[in-house]
Amino acid sequence: MGFFSFIQEIAMDLGTANTIIISDDKIVVDEPSVVALDRRTDKMIAVGERAKLMYEKTHENIRTIRPLRDGVIADFSACEQMMRGLIKMVHSGRRLFGSPSLRMVIGVPSGSTEVELRAVRDSAEHADGRDVYLIFEPMAAAIGIGIDVEAPEGNMIVDIGGGSTEIAVISLGGIVSNNSIRVAGDELTSDIQEYMSRQHNVKVSERMAERIKINVGSALTDLGDEAPEDYVVHGPNRITALPMEVPVCYQEIAHCIDKTIAKIENAVLSALEATPPELYADIVQNGIYLTGGGALLRGLAKRLTDKINIKFHVAEDPLHSVANGAGIALKNVDRFSFLMR
Repeated sequence: MGFFSFIQEIAMDLGTANTIIISDDKIVVDEPSVVALDRRTDKMIAVGERAKLMYEKTHENIRTIRPLRDGVIADFSACEQMMRGLIKMVHSGRRLFGSPSLRMVIGVPSGSTEVELRAVRDSAEHADGRDVYLIFEPMAAAIGIGIDVEAPEGNMIVDIGGGSTEIAVISLGGIVSNNSIRVAGDELTSDIQEYMSRQHNVKVSERMAERIKINVGSALTDLGDEAPEDYVVHGPNRITALPMEVPVCYQEIAHCIDKTIAKIENAVLSALEATPPELYADIVQNGIYLTGGGALLRGLAKRLTDKINIKFHVAEDPLHSVANGAGIALKNVDRFSFLMR
């Protein structure tokens, strides 16, 4: 450690789709989890939003990578470079002498194996993390939305991210029953890609499918007054390669993602099945909390409420719940040390 080194504290939600970093109680980085590398030297060209703009548009000398798949690190070296690049953004605009040592709290999927946890810890340590703490995402999300996780009371969190859906029942500062499935936002995106190809004969990229999901994605075929306008998709015909213009309505998308939403419903039901009766009674009374980007899908809370007969609440800031919770845990490391790994 150099003479001018100092310790900086950051909390990170290392997500499949987006990485969020909190420093000094503020969200300082909220960028897509994408990195662009030079194929010849393996040096980083861009990270975050700039790299996402290059995604699926590169020539042979540049490769754009999403280092996380299904909530876990798929490309160790790219993940390390991405973390370094995003951490550098925290320091941009500040005059620093020497590089800071980092004390980090990172949100990880609750279904992670020891090998996957080790991979996250190693990546963080290689990116200058000195003290690295890992906290399970549903626990961080619960803290982030203001639930008293230490209370002798059952609360259920459903955190739908890009690569995994984390379902956990929390009581007395621990996870009583949990279900982590590798079905989430990315699966919905690939459903839409496959549907557009099969139904409309139009080729759409992953990014275009994501835009369709954001603009007309729905878990219900009847949204009433909240129905979005049709979204016009431009792309090449799969057979003739001629340009096509296809208007897509939300009912179509609701049908095409129905099976994936059903998988999330079943995962919630199986987590409830494993819940002790006393905690189950608390959950019925308190409702179930939806966090993560998937919570923003139109009609999802209503569909789950109707299916499971327990009220589902969408968190106030679902995209940042895990990061906010990791930030609170970082400020109170001693108090929440029993939650860290």
